[in-house]
Amino acid sequence: MKALVAIKRVIDPYVKIRVKADGSGVETTNVKMAINPFCEIAIEEAMRLKEAGIVTEVVLVSLGDAIVQETLRAGLALGADRAVHIETDVSPEPLTVAKTLAELCQREAPGVVILGKQSIDGDNNQTGQMLSALLSWPQATFASTITISEQTATVTREIDGGLETLSVDLPAVITTDLRLNQPRYASLPNIMKAKSKPLQTLTLSELGIDAKQHTMVEVIEPPPTRQAGVMVESVSELVDKLRNEAQVLS
Repeated sequence: MKALVAIKRVIDPYVKIRVKADGSGVETTNVKMAINPFCEIAIEEAMRLKEAGIVTEVVLVSLGDAIVQETLRAGLALGADRAVHIETDVSPEPLTVAKTLAELCQREAPGVVILGKQSIDGDNNQTGQMLSALLSWPQATFASTITISEQTATVTREIDGGLETLSVDLPAVITTDLRLNQPRYASLPNIMKAKSKPLQTLTLSELGIDAKQHTMVEVIEPPPTRQAGVMVESVSELVDKLRNEAQVLS
């Protein structure tokens, strides 16, 4: 069985985000980038399935400009077998990503597609669900445990009321939650091996995908600066301020 894992290049989660002066977006120049944390979990789960003998090949895919190949190489260093780079200069919407992955699934014929449940930049949480609909494959989102046997995947997923266990036929689309696993670190030998692993480059036009934008971001603004706290001399002064100045209590 082949596992297709979609990953995304995002700003490192430990870097402080800065909005561009013109409000057109988030500053990415000279900013540390990394694999989306949920995507790292997806890679790790695919590698565990391969180590268990369930998956025979792990294929990574990512959309973006040429710099995305660095992210794919980082994923290959975690143990994936090969990668596919879908080159595009525009920032693709979730629907475009889903259509691209659907076309790639037709070519690669994976037994399972594993994605992070969302990216930490857009937080859209849409691609996996859209991909499932386009392929007419079953889906299991927010997975906290995954068990695959023969042609069935049993997935425990996190919902508002607790945990829900689903059984879905393969091929299927599975999205990962934080508690699914703890991603491994890339070893030095694997980092060196990743440099020579196959990395194919395709374009959206080669896949017959139109990167039409359906939404437009008008402006991005940083959150308002938090006001400094005020020291009070007594409990009575605190109560007085809460009664007369705190808008949330008015």
